[in-house]
Amino acid sequence: MSNIEDIVDSLENKISKVLHKLELLKLANLKLTEELNVSKQEIQNQKLHIASWEEKYEALKMANTMLGSDNNKRETKLKINALIRDIDHCIAQLSD
Repeated sequence: MSNIEDIVDSLENKISKVLHKLELLKLANLKLTEELNVSKQEIQNQKLHIASWEEKYEALKMANTMLGSDNNKRETKLKINALIRDIDHCIAQLSD
């Protein structure tokens, strides 16, 4: 009978160790999940920040072109034409 008790004790110890490792892994997983969420939020904030700076850059580029800069004149003309088309479309919708 002693042999069976030893086996049962050994199994109980192993199960206890496995359960402890499981708890540790759950905690580590929770921590990593939280870090991942924080990182995703930081990335989203950075994307918004980059988009804001890109808009400012495009506006500055357009302003420089309108001030007489030879760079990006074609882009500015295309953008102005697109704006005119949009305005014409809006006027056409209002007149209907």
